[in-house]
Amino acid sequence: MFFKKKTERQSQSGVNMINGFVAFQSVKLNVHCFEVDGVLIDTGSASLLEQFKPFFEQADIDQVMLTHYHEDHSGGAHYLQTKYGVPINMSDLRREECTKKAAYPMYRKLFWGSRAPFEAEAIGERFVSRSANWLVIETPGHTNDHLSFLNESTGQLFTGDLYVSPKTKVVLREESIPQIINSLERVLSLDFQEVFCNHAGHIEQGKPALRKKLEYLKELSGKIELMNEEGMTATEIKKMLFEKKYPITKLSLGEWDSAHIVSSVLNK
Repeated sequence: MFFKKKTERQSQSGVNMINGFVAFQSVKLNVHCFEVDGVLIDTGSASLLEQFKPFFEQADIDQVMLTHYHEDHSGGAHYLQTKYGVPINMSDLRREECTKKAAYPMYRKLFWGSRAPFEAEAIGERFVSRSANWLVIETPGHTNDHLSFLNESTGQLFTGDLYVSPKTKVVLREESIPQIINSLERVLSLDFQEVFCNHAGHIEQGKPALRKKLEYLKELSGKIELMNEEGMTATEIKKMLFEKKYPITKLSLGEWDSAHIVSSVLNK
């Protein structure tokens, strides 16, 4: 298989970022990592490590914070730990899993590579960087260990995969729409404006964007519940609400599917 890769680098509001792309046929995936005030938020994927190394070499990093365990966010952790000796921090829920060889489907290994084992410290409710205090917010839904980070000095919120896009059309089998709704409500209660999303990148008007996503998911959930109450099955609801077929569903053998949105709402 022939995979195309490229990276883009930029800086916004004092945050340095790199965005890596991996494309195969009609499927194009991307992931960011961010460096600010001595903190690196997420590490990209193993498949993009060579492309990300120049960014890591120029970054001035004291510590790494992982939003969650997924291989496109933790794939560079082993390299950073062994090359630079920087501490890796993440939720305690998946730390043990990350000390072992990663087990996930082949299509994800083809896109993101094989994540090497690494050691991480359990992150607390807060941490400190060179000139700022940070709040750690539990934001499960995409994964059970998902975290977001608020720089209380600048009002910048780093949301991992909580946002991604304003209108969710497909999700992983492990995702929970009700939990994502709760997590969005949790962060929206905080004082912030800018958002840095690991897939959408910098969002200047971050709070309105997250509010728009919350409203969409609540409306969608309401439709799903109403249709179910009227006697429609999950399969019928999926066909009614999500007519379009996405290439990632076929490529992932159903690990990514609109059906998981419906089932997570009905099984909450």
